[in-house]
Amino acid sequence: MVSLFFLKGHGERPMKLSRQRFSHYALGSVVTLAVALGIGTTNAFSQSSTTIKVDGSSTVYPISEAMAEEFMKQNSGTQVTVGVSGTGGGFKKFCAGETDISNASRPIKKSEIEACKAKGIEYTEIEIGKDALSVVVSTKNTWLTDITIAELKKLWEPDAEKKIMKWNEVNPKWPDTKIALYGPGTDSGTFDYFTAAIVGVEDFSRADYTATEDDNIIAQGVSKDENALGYFGYAYYVENNKILRTVKVNGVEPSETTVNNGAYHPLARSLYIYVKKSSLSSNPKVKAFVEFNLKNARRIVPDIGYVALPESRYTAALKNL
Repeated sequence: MVSLFFLKGHGERPMKLSRQRFSHYALGSVVTLAVALGIGTTNAFSQSSTTIKVDGSSTVYPISEAMAEEFMKQNSGTQVTVGVSGTGGGFKKFCAGETDISNASRPIKKSEIEACKAKGIEYTEIEIGKDALSVVVSTKNTWLTDITIAELKKLWEPDAEKKIMKWNEVNPKWPDTKIALYGPGTDSGTFDYFTAAIVGVEDFSRADYTATEDDNIIAQGVSKDENALGYFGYAYYVENNKILRTVKVNGVEPSETTVNNGAYHPLARSLYIYVKKSSLSSNPKVKAFVEFNLKNARRIVPDIGYVALPESRYTAALKNL
């Protein structure tokens, strides 16, 4: 059988990033957690007067955590807490007025727009970068190098549940071995985007797979099994490229080039941050943090493993603020 293990609502975790960069961001996470819990650290932190609350997508999380770490170094009186509830979970908090910024790996849904409207939450949508949503296998896997959209659909559509259990049932040229699938949980924007792009209907998927909001569980699970396959944001592959390998989709590798020239369709996607307008107007530090994101995205977004937008796009967004 396909391995089954469902973790719904599990807090997603960041990728490891480069060792030096991750050590800095991890320290920032510890500090923001300490502040959130009211635990004393240093006088500078205990005297903090401003907290900016960010939550949402695990895909966008590494970008926001990197931005937060650098921003706090320059603004010692400000704390930026970055949570990871998945895109859907993040919008629930955002539309309830619990956060200032919501990270998203897909555009806001109509139902979420209505939820925000009902609470009087107005927002600004900002595209922060692009991602090549990546299909990955273990480096132990020597045979799966390319997969078509049709084969991915056959593998992931609801009709495959408890029926497509071996690789040769997807393609007769593939091994007669059991399939182990890993992917994001239902609160994830990556799940929403992948199901819409591959299956054809958003949130329409087989359920007998290891579903989790923690992308590191996907990476580790796939890496240990040569018959496993998973999908998540490209940056998580970059961080785990010694144990994982990307699979071409319709003969195209995920990369900055194929994202920018449109070849990596339909799995190239935009990444967003949504900013509450009342936070922008009432809290100068929120505006300063968003401006910091836009001014530094060309440097930080590629450093994380995603694709930056042209400078003109960030400049235009700054003017819109």
